[in-house]
Amino acid sequence: MDTIKKNGLFTYRSFFLTDNAILIYLALIKFIVLFVTNALGGYGYFRDEFYYIACSDHMAWGYVDQPPLSIAVLWFNRLFLGDSLLALRLLPAVTGAVVVVLAGLMTRELGGKRFSQVLAACSVIVSPLMLWTNSVFSMNVFDVLFWTLAFYLIIIITKKNAEKYWFILGIVLGLGLLNKISVLWLGTGLAVGLLLTHNRRLYMTRRVWIAAAIALLIFLPHVIWQIAYGFPTLEFIRNATVNKYVAVSPLQMLIDQTLTMNPLTLPLWFSGLVYLLVSKSVRPFRILPIIYLTVFFILVINRNSKAEYLAPMFPMLYAAGSFTFEKFITKLNWRWLKPVALALILLSGIVFAPFTIAVLPVDTFIAYMPMLGMAPSTSENKELSKLPQYYADMFGWEKMVAAVADAYNTLTPEEKMKCAIIGNNYGETGAIDFYGQKYNLPKAISGHNNYWLWGHRNATGEVVIRMGGSMDAMLESYNEVQRVGLFRDDYCMPYENNMAIYVCKNRRTPLKDDWADFRHYE
Repeated sequence: MDTIKKNGLFTYRSFFLTDNAILIYLALIKFIVLFVTNALGGYGYFRDEFYYIACSDHMAWGYVDQPPLSIAVLWFNRLFLGDSLLALRLLPAVTGAVVVVLAGLMTRELGGKRFSQVLAACSVIVSPLMLWTNSVFSMNVFDVLFWTLAFYLIIIITKKNAEKYWFILGIVLGLGLLNKISVLWLGTGLAVGLLLTHNRRLYMTRRVWIAAAIALLIFLPHVIWQIAYGFPTLEFIRNATVNKYVAVSPLQMLIDQTLTMNPLTLPLWFSGLVYLLVSKSVRPFRILPIIYLTVFFILVINRNSKAEYLAPMFPMLYAAGSFTFEKFITKLNWRWLKPVALALILLSGIVFAPFTIAVLPVDTFIAYMPMLGMAPSTSENKELSKLPQYYADMFGWEKMVAAVADAYNTLTPEEKMKCAIIGNNYGETGAIDFYGQKYNLPKAISGHNNYWLWGHRNATGEVVIRMGGSMDAMLESYNEVQRVGLFRDDYCMPYENNMAIYVCKNRRTPLKDDWADFRHYE
C-alpha cells in the first residue's frame, strides 16, 4: 500500500485513491456498460455465437476455423451459467475490463505516471473495435487478452531481465495459439524484434528456446488434430482469403485501423510508435514497435487481411502513446492539455459507441449513421442494406427458425421422422440448432466448416427442408419440390432476406453419397 512521509510520520493513503484503484474503476465502467447493454438484450445473438455454441456441443482438439480453447471456455461457461445472451457475453465483458487494467499497468512499466495510465486505459475503453470485440463471444475476446498479457510480460522482461518471466510468456503464447493461430504473427514479431535489437544475445541463452518449447508443447494437441484431419484450417484460410475478404492496400490498412480503433487516438498511438522506435532514452523497449511493424507487414503482404487483425496490439500502442504524450506535455509544461485530451478521448467514445454496441434502438441507429457521414460497411464481399454486417448478423434468427418450423409442420409424422434440415452456412444451421428445441425441430446439417465434419446425421435425402435458391436449382437434386414458406427481415443480411423455404423429397442420389460435395470451408 502506498505511503506518504510527512513531518516524520507515515500516513497511509487509502487503497481507493491509488493508481491501481483508479484503473479498476475505469475497468468497471467498461464492464458495466457492456453488462447493461447485454442485460437489456442488445440486438440479439450474433451469427457466429450460434456456431460457437454448436462447437461446444462437439468438444474436440480443433475445428476447421479455430483451435479449441475458446470453445472449451464456452463449454464451462454454458455448464455453469447457461445459454442466455447475458451469460454468453459475461466473460467477454470481464475480459475487456482486464485488458483496460493491463493497458494502465503496461504504461506504468514503461515509466508513465497516473495521467498516462488513465489515458491509456480510457483509450482502450473508447476504442470502437475493442468495444465490439468485448460485446460478443468469440475467440477474438481471448486473443486480445493473450496478446496484451504477452506484451506486458515482454515489457517486464525487457525492463527487469527476469528469466522466470520467459517461462510465463511461453505459457501465454501457447494458450494464445490454442485460442487463435494468429498468435504465430506475434511470435514472428517477437523473433524479429529480438534479432534486430540488443536482445539478440538472448538467442544464445536457453530461456528463449524453453519459452518457445513450452508454447509449442501446449499447441501440439491442435497440431496433431490438424494432421489427423488433413489440415482443414489451411483450406479454410485459402478459401476465405480468395473468396471472402476484400483486398486492401497498405494505405487502406492504415486508414481502416485508424477508423476502427478511434480516429482521435491516431496521434496518441502513432507518436508512441515513433518515439519507441527512434528515441535513445527508451531504447530497451524498441522491440515493441518492431513487433507491430512486423505484423503489419505480414498482413500487408497478404493483401486480403482485415485491419481488425491488428487490434490485439493496440493496448500496447495506447500504453506507449500515453507514456510519450505525458513526457511531451511535461517537457512543455502544458498541463492544461491533460484534461483536454481526456475529455476529447471520452467524448469520442460516446460518439462512436453506437457503432459497436447496441446502445440505440435499431431505427435510431440507422438515422444516426448519416449524421456522422457513415454508411453500412463490411470487410467481406457481400451486399449490405440498412445495417453494417456485424449488426445485420444479429437480426432475424428466431424468425427464420420459426419459418422453418412452419415448413416442418406441413409434414406427416412419418415424413418428420425422415426429415433433414440443411442450412446454407453455420449461422443458419447454428440458429436452427439453438432455437430448434423450442420449435421441436431436429438438429440441422450443413457442409459449412465444422458442420461438414460432423456429418449428415444419417439423413437419406428422402425428405429435406432447404432455404434459399430457386425451384429449378432444387429440382436438379430432388424429384419433388414444393415452396412452402418465405423468410423476411428488414434488418438481416440481404442474401438471407426474402429467402424461400422448400420441402424437397426423394433426392435423386442418396445424401451420403454426395456428402463430399457439400464441403465448404470458408
